[in-house]
Amino acid sequence: MPDVTKTVPEAAAEDAAVAAAGGTLPESKPEKTRSLWGDAWQDLRRSWIFIVSAVLILLLLTITFFPGWFTGADPTHGDLAKHFLQKPRMGNFFDPDWLGYDQQGRSVYARVIYGARASIAVGFGTTVAVTLVGGLVGMIAGYFGGLVDSILSRLTDVFFGIPFLLGTMVVLNSFQDRTTWVVIGALSFFGWTQIARVMRGAVITTKQADYVHAAQALGASTPRILFRHILPNTLAPVIVVATISLGVYISAEATLSYLGLGLNGVSWGNDISDGGNQIRVAQWIMLYPSIMLVITVLAFIMLGEAVRNALDPKMR
Repeated sequence: MPDVTKTVPEAAAEDAAVAAAGGTLPESKPEKTRSLWGDAWQDLRRSWIFIVSAVLILLLLTITFFPGWFTGADPTHGDLAKHFLQKPRMGNFFDPDWLGYDQQGRSVYARVIYGARASIAVGFGTTVAVTLVGGLVGMIAGYFGGLVDSILSRLTDVFFGIPFLLGTMVVLNSFQDRTTWVVIGALSFFGWTQIARVMRGAVITTKQADYVHAAQALGASTPRILFRHILPNTLAPVIVVATISLGVYISAEATLSYLGLGLNGVSWGNDISDGGNQIRVAQWIMLYPSIMLVITVLAFIMLGEAVRNALDPKMR
């Protein structure tokens, strides 16, 4: 967040002093020496874990945004007379029959494809929300310290002491129409504490750096120091935690839907719950959504591990 009260020469002098002290300027063009992000990208390009997870996530995102490319069947339409508990018939991958039908005559394949949209949307939405809220709380607490840090840290401890799934279940139980935004809000309400702790620790370490003291000595405003000099140098651990947490939130949404407290629409958790009631006679109803859920969570956890290994010099 640039400080509009500074003139061009003053801003240039501040940037020069910060760069001389070892700081990172977001706008500055990289020179011959690669930055932390440049080194991380070079490591990621050579990591098979990153390549496999990136390919899986790209495929999942394609299914999420363009489900019609993979099936023309309606996931909510059922024909009991024709398709009641019809067994899978392996053949064409885009045929709605090849994964069988559930007890309401609905295509399991179509529900697996369209269920990705709900689960991944909740995962991404929750990750963005907790990163913004937790990052802001942790940055303010770590930078100002003192009474502000004590109040925000105790508030974080209160929320951290509430069991994540139990608290989310209590909140969702008060809503009759549980839309995607309601589930994202409930998960975010109890999920921001870990990001806040990570950001607070990173800010406490970064604010002692010479380039921060140089910016303060030159009269830079607090928002400018926070968003221009501290934030770019504390993003690495936050990105790692957020990437790994994304898979956790997808799994949490499926757990809530399995318990009947998740989304009211098509989702993998609802299908796994429905399949559990027919596990003796129609195992495929529960099997295929479970496989997709495991692949999705594993892909995001693998991506988080690859990013952590690339951004943490101690892991090299």
